[in-house]
Amino acid sequence: MSYDFTKFKKSLSGTEDWVKKEFSNIRTGQANPGLLDGIKVESYGVPSPLSQVASVTTEGARTLRIAPWDVSQSKEIEKAITLANLGVSVSIDDKGLRVNFPELTSESRTAIVKLAKERLEEGKKQIRLHRDEVMKDLKAKEKAGGLGKDEVFRHEKEIQKFVDETNKKLDELYSKKEREITT
Repeated sequence: MSYDFTKFKKSLSGTEDWVKKEFSNIRTGQANPGLLDGIKVESYGVPSPLSQVASVTTEGARTLRIAPWDVSQSKEIEKAITLANLGVSVSIDDKGLRVNFPELTSESRTAIVKLAKERLEEGKKQIRLHRDEVMKDLKAKEKAGGLGKDEVFRHEKEIQKFVDETNKKLDELYSKKEREITT
């Protein structure tokens, strides 16, 4: 009898996507519109994602330009970015808002790399939990007589192969992010 790894693979893929999203939200020395993705702006009494009330473009290496659809929303956008505490400065001008990313100090780079490492470890922890869940399921099926010892052993090796591949991908993502932060 073969074991269906579809749910397990989806869990691993979901964890990988989560780590990618977390890394995109970590600030580097470069202007990245993705950093503002999680910001909600109070728009006509309803919290809305920034992307629904304005366009965000890169203006320079360390500057983003935010052009609100309704210019009267500029103060609310400024307030939302300031409250997000991203370590950026925001200024309003006649075209909309400008978000400036200050140069990172060596201390802030070290702290940001540490944060990225924490996110990596959280992702790896999730992967271990997914693996343990599938292993328990295999053991239960073996106990119930649905799988033999050899099949369980073979499936455990296959599971570990998936885990190793995903961990390798996460390590590569972390290395890339670390290079972005330190250069």
